[in-house]
Amino acid sequence: MNNDVFPTMLSTLAKYGREVLGSSFKVGLLSALMVSAHSQAPNPAANVSSTSSTSSAVSPVSLSVWDVVKTPSPDRTNRLKEFAKTEGGALSLYTSIAERDLKIIFEPFEKKYGIKVNVWRASGDSVLARTITEARGKRYTVDVFHAGAVELEALSREHLLQKVASPNFADLMPGSLPEHKEWASTLLSLWVQAYNTQAFGKNDLPKTYADLLDPKFKGKLGYEVENVDWFVSVVKIMGEAKGLQFFRDLSSTNGISVRKGHTNLTAMVASGEVPLALTVYNYMPEAFKKKGAPIDWIVLQPAVARSNGVAVLKNAPHPASAALLMDYLLGEGQQVYATIDYVPTNLKVASSLRQIKMVLVDPADSLDQRDKWKKLYEEIILKGSRP
Repeated sequence: MNNDVFPTMLSTLAKYGREVLGSSFKVGLLSALMVSAHSQAPNPAANVSSTSSTSSAVSPVSLSVWDVVKTPSPDRTNRLKEFAKTEGGALSLYTSIAERDLKIIFEPFEKKYGIKVNVWRASGDSVLARTITEARGKRYTVDVFHAGAVELEALSREHLLQKVASPNFADLMPGSLPEHKEWASTLLSLWVQAYNTQAFGKNDLPKTYADLLDPKFKGKLGYEVENVDWFVSVVKIMGEAKGLQFFRDLSSTNGISVRKGHTNLTAMVASGEVPLALTVYNYMPEAFKKKGAPIDWIVLQPAVARSNGVAVLKNAPHPASAALLMDYLLGEGQQVYATIDYVPTNLKVASSLRQIKMVLVDPADSLDQRDKWKKLYEEIILKGSRP
């Protein structure tokens, strides 16, 4: 095809396709035309030996770091390590992981790869806000984001995350990987009910959510202020109408004391100030219990769990190092999670907590229905709470 005619035909067909043809036919027609033109164009590399028998293969020599990050390959890790050597030996991580767990989680990675993990830690909402603000200001400093699934999905909707092809995806629990593959769950934060062992004997404890309406729990229930997702999930478990009525009854009869901070609420249970907390993470009472505090925990089932996950930023300044960290957190790092009482998502790592019947918070629904549930939560839990 004449090279002067080709651009004109493309322009004409593109315009015609926009105005008349459906998008799928337009793309097919243009693609066919481009293939035809390419097949007739001179090939300056015609005398160079091909490295593959397939026309779609990319020469390994020509792969960019982003090609390696997002493309499955047997030698992906080795290629990432080679690219990482040119990235300065450090990366930036924004995370909501508990301060006490940072060293034990990331030190093995730093020793293995010689890559320093520079951490900025805050609440999930704070790391989300900072990441979005910096991106809108075209300040690209963060490489890896690790926080709750809701925050991760929010970043995906902002088009800030990079699709990744980790070899560990195949080993993850169902529901750990969204279809777009821009983030993946590393662990589950399981909400449990912590109680002061001097305030309640084992026979006095609730066995179902409905048991919380028993008058013996009046004035003794604590709740962490940010746990909207637990409230929503329990409502859905019961059925919306029944679930909302349950919380209205609970708030008006026995009362709910709302507190700030999961660690703070757990400490209040240990001290006896709050005899029974409804929403703390399973590893928190365990930590106090190991130190001799009069605290233990139960889990009302179906329990509610929230996925926490990891992602590589689309404009990460150290993409190879970032991808290595993501692979580590979904692979070798999973054993570390298990040793500190998290629920690892990699099925190759054993966890007794998987025996618990649980439902996962739906991050997409949390975002789509945020206004509805926030209003109901404030009305029933916050305004109906007791100090």
